[in-house]
Amino acid sequence: MNAEEAAALLAHCSGFDNRQPSVAAAKSWAAALHDIPFDNDTRNAVAAYYTTPPQNPNDKLWILPHHVRTLRAKLRNARLENFQYEPLPDETVGEYLARYRGQVQAIASGRITAPTGRLAIEPGPRRDITREIESSGIGRMPDEEPVVAEVIDTVRRSGPLGIVCPACGAAIGKPCKTPGGSDKQPLGKPRTKPHTARLRVANGQTEQTPEERAAHEQAIKARSAAFFARQQSDDDIPDAEIITEETA
Repeated sequence: MNAEEAAALLAHCSGFDNRQPSVAAAKSWAAALHDIPFDNDTRNAVAAYYTTPPQNPNDKLWILPHHVRTLRAKLRNARLENFQYEPLPDETVGEYLARYRGQVQAIASGRITAPTGRLAIEPGPRRDITREIESSGIGRMPDEEPVVAEVIDTVRRSGPLGIVCPACGAAIGKPCKTPGGSDKQPLGKPRTKPHTARLRVANGQTEQTPEERAAHEQAIKARSAAFFARQQSDDDIPDAEIITEETA
């Protein structure tokens, strides 16, 4: 939302509370709602705010940017109440991210009719909604629609958890595991920090080859051996020579 759109939003609010919009107020609201578009959901959020009476009847309702953000999110989340994504056979992680984000955005915005029944009772409409969304072009694959690549980048988790760990095989979004397992944690206890190999890949560094890893471990062992050798030499202090009167 830019300053011009924020001014239009403030004018819409003035119809409820008789405020006097200004250029400074429009700029401030635009900064607070920079990631919120001026659409029907935003207008409806204002109407929803003034539909609910204040706790104290003597108080005057006065909407603020955070009210708009919160109520708009509630309106959009209500459309997703019965939504459940059904994966397609053999779809990749990228395909899942693109289709899931596309369907969520389409239903939350109202472009696609939201499910009306509880999935446990009425599971049928899911395939119809999927076909409708696919036919509309929402959530196409990256080789079919370039914009989907941008969607995938916004959805993909950043940092080490955004990739599969090459050391322990932890899935995307899952923490790394320690070796071994137990009855409670058969796959191993979660690590507080990701494996070094996962951090390197997440930072764009190439993974070490087995030869490089062996050389790195050998260098660490050599440094450790040298350290302990120095410690031992410091401890080996020769006995002091005792001088007696006969030898003096």
